Amino acid sequence: MSVSTWLRGATLGAGLALTGYGLYGLLTDPYITAPSQVLVWAVGGLVLHDGLWVPLLCLVGARLVRGPVLRGWLVVAAAVSAVGLPAVLRAGDDHGNPSVLPLPYLRNWLLVLAATAALALLIAVLIALARRWRGSRPISRPAPREDRS
Repeated sequence: MSVSTWLRGATLGAGLALTGYGLYGLLTDPYITAPSQVLVWAVGGLVLHDGLWVPLLCLVGARLVRGPVLRGWLVVAAAVSAVGLPAVLRAGDDHGNPSVLPLPYLRNWLLVLAATAALALLIAVLIALARRWRGSRPISRPAPREDRS
């Protein structure tokens, strides 16, 4: 058995164990009174993710973006926005309880986007410098071998 086959099997086993643990927690947690509603919500999220979000992201990335670094940053920015945008849009809507959404979510969301964009730019610059450095050096190739057949 090859290492990759063993690694795939181990990853599959770990994923199944985590799924089983999550289902056990879902079904035995006393605070969850309607596990079927949680499962409906989870299936809805899965359908939304795999049926809409990922194909849309792949289409936009394949059509509009050429570089893999920018494409990767767009995936990260979309994920950060999907998670952070609800809090950004609800900022100030505390219904009389200032501890509900106490942080400056818009500023924090923009800071995370800026930090990830800076990291992507740094990676793109390092890749460009590595390509330029490789292009300026003469490539030493071994001499062709004689065929002694």
